[in-house]
Amino acid sequence: MSPLFNIWYSIQHTLFPWLENELGPLTEKQQEFIRVVELAEVQKHMSPYRWQGLGRKRDDRLAILKAFVAKAVYNFPTTKVLIAYLHDSNNLRRLCGWESKGDIPSESTFSRAFEEFSLGGLGQKIHETMVKQHAGPKLAGHVSRDATAIDAREKPFRKEPKDPQSKPKRKRGRPRQGEAKPIKEPKRLDLQIGRNLAENMADLPTRCDVGAKLNAKGYKTSWTGYKFHIDSIDGDIPVSAILSSASMHDSQAAIPLAQMTAGRIYQSLRLDGRSLRCTADQELQRWPGACPDHRYQPQAGGEERNGSCASGAFQESQHSRAGQLEFEGQLWWPVRAGARSSQGDDASDVRTDSDNGNAALSTLGMRER
Repeated sequence: MSPLFNIWYSIQHTLFPWLENELGPLTEKQQEFIRVVELAEVQKHMSPYRWQGLGRKRDDRLAILKAFVAKAVYNFPTTKVLIAYLHDSNNLRRLCGWESKGDIPSESTFSRAFEEFSLGGLGQKIHETMVKQHAGPKLAGHVSRDATAIDAREKPFRKEPKDPQSKPKRKRGRPRQGEAKPIKEPKRLDLQIGRNLAENMADLPTRCDVGAKLNAKGYKTSWTGYKFHIDSIDGDIPVSAILSSASMHDSQAAIPLAQMTAGRIYQSLRLDGRSLRCTADQELQRWPGACPDHRYQPQAGGEERNGSCASGAFQESQHSRAGQLEFEGQLWWPVRAGARSSQGDDASDVRTDSDNGNAALSTLGMRER
């Protein structure tokens, strides 16, 4: 019997009846809140935030964290609305850990606690623990990678304009005899190949700014805020996530996401978003332990390139056992990374490998516990 089933059975048949005897009938939202708190086991991560006995005793940070979980479950827009609802709902207030209305802290205390959780990376630690505990021992059949825009009510960071005199001018074409060609500074994608996850994460921009992208219809849209990069496995379960500036290209988060996912789960196939066609990400496929089956989401209106399809929606055939992809009535076989012929990366050079899953499990680089 799986651990998740044991937790679910305990919540449904033991915890809910006991809470209903103490608090009365529970609503669907309150039951969902209880499930989230029990599955996340947030109390195991609260030791750095407990009162250490110096100064005035602080408000219970565990209760505040549960309140923030309730804010996400109930989809409250602001903390002020959350506090007002906690004053009106006796059950939710007691589930968070406050017996009376006077125990609920002020909005400024919620803000200070949120800053502590953010600086300590509490949300990332809870998520990483859950992924390693429940999804780590299993083989993930598919890993889908993409990014989404996040609007923020913040003033965008203004970048300093580049000095035109900083880059020396030179004539186009081949340099003259004896003329030294200026060395180009390596780009972020080139540096990420030789870095570890911590170094790559520290180099990513995280300030609020303005981003732009093409939507599904090919029109350019812009927003002010951030960009959220996610790796998800079968069942729409997110296993890795990175928050960056809105202006950062999706390809610059591909390698850090791959490193993060490799340290948490085993994977056999990866589907990347349409913006992740970059040389560094293709080079990543040649690493020891790289995902053997790698496909790109089609580029709208583009041409066939690197084994990807031209346009349309990506669909996984439910009746396919050989690893085919059903795409607009055509079957596209998996592309084996590193198996290209000497003729180049032609779209016709597509083949299968029945041992791809075993090869991913036997490599050392994919598993950094």
